Amino acid sequence: MATYQTTTTVVVNPEYVLDVLTDPDRIAVWSPIAFELEEFDGDRLRSGSRARVTGKLAGRRLSFDVDIIEAEGNRLALRATGPVDLDVEDDVQQCNDTSELRALVSVRSAGGLLGRVISGATEGLLGAGMLNTAVARIAREAEAGPAPALAA
Repeated sequence: MATYQTTTTVVVNPEYVLDVLTDPDRIAVWSPIAFELEEFDGDRLRSGSRARVTGKLAGRRLSFDVDIIEAEGNRLALRATGPVDLDVEDDVQQCNDTSELRALVSVRSAGGLLGRVISGATEGLLGAGMLNTAVARIAREAEAGPAPALAA
């Protein structure tokens, strides 16, 4: 299993960052991989909710079942299960007049040749900065509103 982590500063309150992280329509804006939400009941990711997403990675169309472990307070944790398993944790903490977003993604192959290929491709993208790009997009989306920025 490989784990990747990054942190960035966001000039809004933590709840606005969590709003960006849990709104299915806004996820498509910051996600580094285009995906289609195939199955999801609700307007927001919530603790205990489930979704099915399909996207393209390494030239293959892939589906993942997503279990939202926690989506409250200042934290989002989920597990995406497919040809690779992804454990994702996003924590947002208030730090004076800014917030700090920490993202952690763990990748492990679900087995078989396809799992190993997709795991390697995912790790390559994460190692090449995909997580940093996604977190920077989350910060920009949160700062763009509708929430007002914190006073400096």
